[in-house]
Amino acid sequence: MSGGMGNALSRRAVGRLGATAIAAATIGPVRAAPSRTVDVVVVGGGFGGATAARYLKQFAPGLSVVVVEQNKVFHTCPFSNLVLGGLRRMSDIAHGYAGLAARGVEVVHQRVLSLDPERRTVRLADDSVIGFRKAILSPGVDMRWNALSGYDEAAAQAMPHAWKAGPQTALLRQQLQAMADGDTVIIAPPDNPFRCPPGPYERASLIAHWLQQNRPRSKVLILDAKDRFSKQGLFTQAWAALYPGLIEHVPAADDGRIVAVDAVGRWLETAFGDRHSAAVINVIPPQWAGAIARDAGLVNADGWCPVGPTTFASDMAADVHVIGDAAVAGQMPKSGFSANSQGKVAAANIVQALAGRDPIAGSFANTCYSLVGPGYGISVAKVYRSTADGIVGIDGSGGLSPMDANADVRAHEAAFAEGWYASITADMFG
Repeated sequence: MSGGMGNALSRRAVGRLGATAIAAATIGPVRAAPSRTVDVVVVGGGFGGATAARYLKQFAPGLSVVVVEQNKVFHTCPFSNLVLGGLRRMSDIAHGYAGLAARGVEVVHQRVLSLDPERRTVRLADDSVIGFRKAILSPGVDMRWNALSGYDEAAAQAMPHAWKAGPQTALLRQQLQAMADGDTVIIAPPDNPFRCPPGPYERASLIAHWLQQNRPRSKVLILDAKDRFSKQGLFTQAWAALYPGLIEHVPAADDGRIVAVDAVGRWLETAFGDRHSAAVINVIPPQWAGAIARDAGLVNADGWCPVGPTTFASDMAADVHVIGDAAVAGQMPKSGFSANSQGKVAAANIVQALAGRDPIAGSFANTCYSLVGPGYGISVAKVYRSTADGIVGIDGSGGLSPMDANADVRAHEAAFAEGWYASITADMFG
């Protein structure tokens, strides 16, 4: 009797287990509960994320703040063009996180696998799960692989984009050093929007400086997906003065827009069907928000993250704030200075929200310095504010460097650029 009853119970138990397994397969995998919960988790330790974390602790020292950043060393895109031009070393643009840790920020060097806005959790590569009250995403940009036919991750090893500083910067620098005198360098910038609008033209300038010193028979050809670019008049005036005949810019209207690449054959094809080849080819492809934001469903149809202009809370998830290059930030450009400014405002408003207080309308600044050569700087600046129509520039708050300025003015701007870099990196990491 006991054996028969045991078999019956066993069959019923198996049946229940089978039903449970079917239900689990139907609803999908069970999501793990967080191993711990913090006040704020910051994903990304660059200009936006590092700044936000520092100022969260400054505004509210009692908050628990965790920065999740895969890399132990952050290489800045600002001043990476100086590395290409031989004016800086990679170590000069490398920054660690000891300063943040000293301020009470916990820094976790792990890759983020996923963010669940609904459950307010972040899953890391070691399979740990961090719960949060608020999250800040500062994921930067990803390259839109194959937006240009043939340009994928493998192609970037032959034709580096170097639009994320680090190994790609070093690779492009190595290719420049290996080229023969008389070879051409091609730079192919994308259409707007993209990270650092003046960046490709500063890059052309500093590469031209290096060529002038080391490969004087070589030149730079810019095949542009746009007809106009940031600080264009200032750049072209500087090129005529410093690098006559070394830099050629082909706008989209004159068949500058690249539509396809062949990394093996080392050629680029334009919209009108012309092909260009060179010893060194720097393809800067179209971009969109970093994968963590896309995978979490925080992007619009264009691949960028719409946010509230006061708090930077995502339009798709109120407890997740997106700052920096990934965000749709009204009239603000995608730049390191913008991300730094946004990080402070987002931090202040998260502190307000966690304390049950109303948000504070933000004021933002951006100054973008470009070094065209040693002792020759130009800039564009603007102050912005939050409005019901989004983030807009304040009339008369900024402007461009003057045209036709003398050497002293340009030298002062170059010195200001150096000072800006030192102060903003200290603000982020110091």
